[in-house]
Amino acid sequence: MFGAIPGPDGIPRCGWCLGHDDYVEYHDQEWGMPVADDRRLFEKLCLEGFQSGLSWLTILRKRDAFRRAFSGFEIAAVARYGDADVERLLGDSAIVRHRGKIEACVNNAKQALELIETEGSLAGFVWRYEPVPGDPQRTTCPEAVALSGDLKRRGFRFVGPTTAYAFMQSMGLANDHVDGCALRSVSAGARANFSRPIG
Repeated sequence: MFGAIPGPDGIPRCGWCLGHDDYVEYHDQEWGMPVADDRRLFEKLCLEGFQSGLSWLTILRKRDAFRRAFSGFEIAAVARYGDADVERLLGDSAIVRHRGKIEACVNNAKQALELIETEGSLAGFVWRYEPVPGDPQRTTCPEAVALSGDLKRRGFRFVGPTTAYAFMQSMGLANDHVDGCALRSVSAGARANFSRPIG
């Protein structure tokens, strides 16, 4: 991650998002904005898993295809997927065809249903790990390590500390827009007015 850099429109943004219109739109409209919706949180957890070893731009550009392929990331629907669905997904050239990641997504849906049953909601669970503000250029933090470990103990896959922290950044659990980025104050305002989910 780099410092804030003015884009073609003169607005200073986090340096990582410049160079691709898809990134700029994602950065301005979504990244760092707090989310309490279980479906959206589950989707991002899955997509962060698919992103492992790839660029987020690759996943972002395939996101609509992923949504079509994975029933809009409705948790209960994905949890019902069986072997035929895995084979269908492996044959879908519009998404990332990685058996381990596909099977992890199906597994994680099942684990998410169990978590929701015992904890009340996925949102209430992950927001317990909201990190203490820190350097926006870090790649993980103690809270992400703890979230990763708890998810793994519950049977989730592809949820390492770096993945967990990227999830936290994108879903607004952390405001990691760099100093000088025009969206830092927007994210801060949204987080200040956000009702943290409980249970």
